[in-house]
Amino acid sequence: MAEENTSNSAPDAASDAPKPEADTKAAAKPAAKPAAKKEKPPALEDKPFAEFIQQHYMPGLRKALEEQGVANLELVFEERKIPVLGYAQAPACWQVVGHWVADGRQPRDFSLYFFDGDIKGKKGFSFTEGGGKPSTLESFLIDERKVDLVLMLDRTLQRLNAQKWLVRN
Repeated sequence: MAEENTSNSAPDAASDAPKPEADTKAAAKPAAKPAAKKEKPPALEDKPFAEFIQQHYMPGLRKALEEQGVANLELVFEERKIPVLGYAQAPACWQVVGHWVADGRQPRDFSLYFFDGDIKGKKGFSFTEGGGKPSTLESFLIDERKVDLVLMLDRTLQRLNAQKWLVRN
């Protein structure tokens, strides 16, 4: 039996010699991969909802609207009832509310509703001119698979421009 152990240990010794080199190379590769993953910052859209809206969406929207010539813009982010006629019994939801007066005209107001408290959830849009209550609640970004900051800003500007509030056609 001693011979069997000796004969078994000899092939093991021969097979063990190349393995440490392979193990060293394999160990070096995984060490490099985690370092690369740590360098990648999380996507803006993965931040908590309120943080994303207040720190990224609202400043981006303010800048974009100012570039379009909107002055005296007031933007508010709060949870409140939906002001659209017929929605008095609906629960409160998070909203980005914008208000400004353009060149001495009547005030313009719009609201972007986040019914689920998430940018990836259901959203709505309403607007009014002249200080009244909005009469229509429209769906907003319902067909998009991936909602990100650039898309939200672009579609908000597109929707406001549809009212000819930003650029005259």
